[in-house]
Amino acid sequence: MKQTIFTKAGVIAAAALFALATQTTAQTTKTETHNHSHAASEPSLINKADVQDRELSDWADDWQSLYPLLQDGTLDPVMTHKAESGKKTAEEYRAYYEVGYKTDVERILIDDSTVTFFQDGQPRLGQYTYDGYEILTYESGSQGVRYVFKKMGGDAAAPQFIQFSDHEIVPTKVDHYHLYWGNDRAALLKEVTNWPTYFPANLSGDEVAARMMAH
Repeated sequence: MKQTIFTKAGVIAAAALFALATQTTAQTTKTETHNHSHAASEPSLINKADVQDRELSDWADDWQSLYPLLQDGTLDPVMTHKAESGKKTAEEYRAYYEVGYKTDVERILIDDSTVTFFQDGQPRLGQYTYDGYEILTYESGSQGVRYVFKKMGGDAAAPQFIQFSDHEIVPTKVDHYHLYWGNDRAALLKEVTNWPTYFPANLSGDEVAARMMAH
């Protein structure tokens, strides 16, 4: 899927486990390809009663995309590390993340209600307000939460909706996240293969790789 903030197509990510018996409020998708655990606190089952609303301030920071770091080889040690205990070779992991991380938005700046997308160094700015969360249940049974924000002003080229997935279900500051964006709220919820991922912009590539291998 081509990802750009100038199209009306969405762009996006997410993961965690859920029992089908609690699907009353869940959104069901046909496939599930992004299923990894980053932290011991990530729930294996998500009880809707435990999920809390969150503010955009949870993601306030200056963020860099992982995609350029994957392309230039900085994340090669991460792929090798994954292969040591995973079910894929380093090359297969790299191909998997090539699809997952792919994006032409290299930087995102989040400040108060403003989200600025940098594409080829050019900013596109939007003001966003909270639009609730969605619990997604995948065919495999794995499950995750998307936190949705809707544009209320800003540049026409900025997406109408953004959706965060960071493996958290309560208010908390995060050290990375997957972001989905586009102009169709429902369509974004169906995206499970492309999940642009962002780490703090003040980290060097080697620092990012070290953090990823520490998970």
